Amino acid sequence: MPFLSDTLARVKPSPTIAISNKARDLAEQGRDIIALSAGEPDFDTPQNIKDAAKRAIDEGKTKYTNVDGTPQLKAAICAKFKRENGLDYKPSQVTVGTGGKQILYNALMATLNPGDEVIIPAPYWVSYPDMVYLAGGTPVPVECPAQTGYKLTPEQLEAAITPNTKWFIFNSPSNPTGAGYTRDELKALTDVLMRHPQVWVMTDDMYEHLVFDDFEFCTPAQVEPGLYDRTLTCNGVSKAYAMTGWRIGYAAGPEVLIKAMSKVQSQSTSNPSSISQWAATEALNGPQDYIVESRKEFQRRRDLVVKMLNEAPGVRCPVPEGAFYVYPTIGDCIGKTSATGISIANDEDFANALLEETGVAVVFGAAFGLSPAFRVSYATSDEVLVDACTRIQTFCKGLK
Repeated sequence: MPFLSDTLARVKPSPTIAISNKARDLAEQGRDIIALSAGEPDFDTPQNIKDAAKRAIDEGKTKYTNVDGTPQLKAAICAKFKRENGLDYKPSQVTVGTGGKQILYNALMATLNPGDEVIIPAPYWVSYPDMVYLAGGTPVPVECPAQTGYKLTPEQLEAAITPNTKWFIFNSPSNPTGAGYTRDELKALTDVLMRHPQVWVMTDDMYEHLVFDDFEFCTPAQVEPGLYDRTLTCNGVSKAYAMTGWRIGYAAGPEVLIKAMSKVQSQSTSNPSSISQWAATEALNGPQDYIVESRKEFQRRRDLVVKMLNEAPGVRCPVPEGAFYVYPTIGDCIGKTSATGISIANDEDFANALLEETGVAVVFGAAFGLSPAFRVSYATSDEVLVDACTRIQTFCKGLK
């Protein structure tokens, strides 16, 4: 009898975490490393949020809370959905977890049976397929190339749906591409979903507030109210408020699903940190100035990185609508050899050679389900970004 679960054999460790760890190890060995692999804002958590956490500690709010969130945080989440998305939810329709990842995982664990399929547009966040595997389902990736703006078309969605489809995972703006769907583009997808009542929608809106230029964010249940009763609208405070380490994600949806997710959480982690919940309550209810300022900074960085990467031979970098990532394609770099003689057969080779020769850590495209490409997180300073992009340019110029 094997000791480890058969399910675990279908799951890969997170490539983004693995690359970040490798970059950290090299830096500890004295190498000059620039890590553009981690997906978290480099800004500090706003002071009012930190102050709320300190008050909670001083007031002794350090005990267990309700399994899936305090009444105060649930009320703040309901107010946020109404204020920003025009969606009406009751506290009984809201769940809070230890980060957005747990929210998605709980939903999949609560609903998937063997044979159930989950449609996932690719490029995708690395964890989506593996969470589906862990929950016993079957991920169905659908490639969305750069030619379509890394966006799923209605025709592709229609073709991917089968009688076994249970979920459609939707992420806009996207990790890893930063691609955002306009209202019209999203309406075309929801029109397809309205024809298939067995398909539920899981939206990952984590980058909602990080949108640029004139792009206007919208979410599926907002665009098509007919999907309200089969949509789980997921979000969190990690990206919008620079609270990645606080580990608070949340979602709202039909009560039957929320109760099932709470049951999963009650037998796994139980409640998220009480202190983090009070901090998140302040984040949602308090001043929102930080979001406006950070958005301006990220847009400026986006423009800098897109310009410099497009100056690298063999690299084509589209302009994303949001998030803090770019996803350049590198088809013209494949099949070449680096300056130190490393063969570049695929984008993983490209990323490994780039790290070894220049000290720049990026995540290869295969990790996100679409090659040949790589992801850059530009959530760092201008000085670091200019240095990193200059090194990438030099590396690409050395390819033969």
